[in-house]
Amino acid sequence: MIILWSVLAIVASVYLLALLTDGFFIVSLDEISARLKLPSDVAGATLMAVGSSAPELAIALIALLKPGDHGDVGIGTIVGSALFNVLVITGASALARPAKVAYATVTRDVIAYSLSLGLLFWAFRDSRIELYEAAVFLAFYAAYIGVLAFWSKKLAGDEDPIAAVEEMVETGRDREGGALQRVSRAVDGVYQVLIGDPRSQFVRAFIVSIVLISALSWVLVESGIAFATALGVPPVIVALTILAGGTSVPDMISSIVVARQGRGDMAIANAVGSNVFDVLVGLGLPWLIMIIAGRGTIAVGTQELKTSMWLLFGSVVMLYVFLITKRTLSKTEGLILVGAYIVYVAWMYATVG
Repeated sequence: MIILWSVLAIVASVYLLALLTDGFFIVSLDEISARLKLPSDVAGATLMAVGSSAPELAIALIALLKPGDHGDVGIGTIVGSALFNVLVITGASALARPAKVAYATVTRDVIAYSLSLGLLFWAFRDSRIELYEAAVFLAFYAAYIGVLAFWSKKLAGDEDPIAAVEEMVETGRDREGGALQRVSRAVDGVYQVLIGDPRSQFVRAFIVSIVLISALSWVLVESGIAFATALGVPPVIVALTILAGGTSVPDMISSIVVARQGRGDMAIANAVGSNVFDVLVGLGLPWLIMIIAGRGTIAVGTQELKTSMWLLFGSVVMLYVFLITKRTLSKTEGLILVGAYIVYVAWMYATVG
């Protein structure tokens, strides 16, 4: 019975988070970036990244705040989400329609992400995180934003990352079925009362959205731990697979729809680029907050996490090879990527205990 209620809570929380972030939080961030007159590349790498990765960031922080040794649940969600993005979202997008990509753009994103993973391996070298290591993560992300501000247009063309995110959100919403669409409208109505208009009341929408995202992420963490306990597997396994996949499914649906429209390059760029924020800020910021708050060093690095990190690095290399050979991600290559993720999940649960 606990397993059933945990699964229902996870599914409901993921669904409510998707509606909240897509329909309200990202819109309020878009309005804030417009009021601040931020360049589109910088806004895309900061505010829009916060919007699309808010659940993972909240889960990482809440897992650290929860009494007991649950920090790896947050890390597992981010590492697992990164694997899902690289293998499933890009693979499913290619299965929907082969995607042509710009060599300079994908090279920039893969280099940035590979360096981010290098930092993660460096931080895990002694199985604990200290203050200076968390600061290095955030400093590297600040440098990444600086690179985008000065050279992104030269490297990536005229694609507006804010418009790209919003287009993916809208196309995902448009594809909902009749019954699901009615439920979404009902939930949106409740959110509208609580949050208000995310454009005209963007400050209120921003603050209330953060509170609601935190509450739903807390439910996700608790449900994930309860599910793992009932199933008899380490919580980090559930975080690497179910929580990670759950928070990424809405992005996958939007990416598939966009790919079918011939914009597979957008889906791939978003999947790889958002991982940079997840690793550097999604982990660096919660670590920094907890250490400054008096937690001291933070223990990290279960064997499951370290193994998944190596697999993640290998998947990034494989994806890059696929992309640069013909500058197109074919259906066959997409099938290989999705198949690799299925094998990974099966292997993780098969090797438990």
